[in-house]
Amino acid sequence: MTITRLLARPMLASIFVAGGINAIRNTEGHAAKAKKVTDRVVPAAQKAAPTLPIPTDPATLVRINAGAQILAAAALATGRAPRLSAGVLAASLVPTTLAGHSFWDETDPQTRATQRLQFFKNTSVLGGLLLAAVDTEGRPGLAWRARRAAADVRREAKQVAKDARREAKLARAQLT
Repeated sequence: MTITRLLARPMLASIFVAGGINAIRNTEGHAAKAKKVTDRVVPAAQKAAPTLPIPTDPATLVRINAGAQILAAAALATGRAPRLSAGVLAASLVPTTLAGHSFWDETDPQTRATQRLQFFKNTSVLGGLLLAAVDTEGRPGLAWRARRAAADVRREAKQVAKDARREAKLARAQLT
């Protein structure tokens, strides 16, 4: 792991540890803000996956999101499954941002400006998480490996066909 990754991952993860702990300590306050998002998302999730037991209580969902953020942030900070943990953090950041920083609902100009700034800060963090989620640390990813394997198979198939034609031509020449 490069020094950049060694430093950047814990830096990126730190906001999620702090935010997750804050959400667990102040669950009811966060749940009140989250209610407008959970009221829309939970029915859609239940409709998409009717067999899964999806909680409907905003406080429970806040605790689940906080736990996911703390665990994924710890994994990212320590370099354990960094791509997966960055993906989990990115997925958890979207509802957190929509619930906590909906500047479009604010009427006070000062509060609106503060919430807008926080919204765009979270959008920037989301960009960093997306980069971390696709970072292969300089090693080829699965898509590249699959394309490379397909090209190798095509090249081998062409060579086999060429060899077969040559052998058939030689066999015909020996028969005549």
